[in-house]
Amino acid sequence: MAGPGAGSFEVIRDPIWNNIRVDGLALAVVDSAPFQRLRYVRQLGHAFLVYPGASHSRFEHALGTYHLARRALSLLGERGELESVPGGDVALVPLAALLHDIGHYPFSHALEEAGLPSHETLAREHFRQPELADAIARTGIADAGSELAALVTGASRSPLQGLISGSLDLDKIEYLTRDAWMCGVPYGAVDVDRLLHSLTVVAASGERPAVGVHEKGVSALESLLFAKYQMYRNVYWHHAVRSATAMFKRLVRHTIARGDLDPDWIAHSTDEALMEALRTMGDALVDRLRRRKLYKRAVDIPAAEVPGGAGEWIAAEPALVERVENRLAGELGLPAGALLLDFPAKPEMLAVELPVVTRGGRTARLSDDAAPGLLGLQKVAEELHTNARRLRLYAAEPVTLDIGAVLAVVERSPAEMDAELEAGRTLLAG
Repeated sequence: MAGPGAGSFEVIRDPIWNNIRVDGLALAVVDSAPFQRLRYVRQLGHAFLVYPGASHSRFEHALGTYHLARRALSLLGERGELESVPGGDVALVPLAALLHDIGHYPFSHALEEAGLPSHETLAREHFRQPELADAIARTGIADAGSELAALVTGASRSPLQGLISGSLDLDKIEYLTRDAWMCGVPYGAVDVDRLLHSLTVVAASGERPAVGVHEKGVSALESLLFAKYQMYRNVYWHHAVRSATAMFKRLVRHTIARGDLDPDWIAHSTDEALMEALRTMGDALVDRLRRRKLYKRAVDIPAAEVPGGAGEWIAAEPALVERVENRLAGELGLPAGALLLDFPAKPEMLAVELPVVTRGGRTARLSDDAAPGLLGLQKVAEELHTNARRLRLYAAEPVTLDIGAVLAVVERSPAEMDAELEAGRTLLAG
């Protein structure tokens, strides 16, 4: 085969989608150094410590998303739904699907939780790297890099934005299917064909055209929603996965704070390169992670038992969390870093905000209570998000903690907590 060009292609065998045809310009993207890095970035971070099969990478996930984008566009095109969409938008969607994770850090989303910039933001920087920039320039589309970045970050005005970033984006369909398969669990069952055949480009009253779904596809959308819930509850937020994630976040934050690692280097690194760099620094947490000597749960509370709004700062303010952890550890006679708080939040992952075309031809929104005959999926999604979450306190060694005292700690607002810490008050005293 000749070098990547308009008429060239490769067929890649894949355990999920069988044959993935990678055409023309996409080949040049795949061959670029920034994209090849994704071979060495695991899709699920530390989940392999619980599910040994979860060692698949962002590389194959990106190829799968590209494959689904081509299928979706083909189906939309056959129905004439792309006639009003600019040709440049159609041409860029498969590349945006291929590149949607190009800015990802090593070990999945852990480092974003630790306070580093989002991987979508970092994508813009990767698009400027020479090999990838040259590949993107071959599209012949003016300012293609900027439009790809807009699609990846959800800021594009393209009617096809929803295929790349939204409630029904192809990324979610792909990773749920692949992650469940690789983990060996039955939770990620999604009716992919029904969803793809139900996609439509629709203009709701007073709104710009956007990706939506026909009413006949709502049941398949429900399967997507419940698959996400089950995967978050049983895989992504499994207690041991979250323990490893909390330990890893603490470890990396400390190395950055000491000036031993540069966040920019981390952003361009791989899983093993980062772990090797951390290993040479001799931190005990590295050895514990490599040997799977994970912190154990000292407290494990369902989110439904946490007073409304309490503890949301745990997922949003990593610097404050670290100070609280250190204070709690000291109060229990443990060294700094021996207690770790975790209360993950991802409400947008269960959002169902998109237009639906009813059998009568009317356009409604799934989040609209007035949509007749349609399940109030947004309310269901909110309940599922709550049910998947758990407030946990992990400890390096066995400790006994009163649940009421812990809840009293997390019920404080960030301002109240900061004042308590500055005043040197005992947090577990209530």
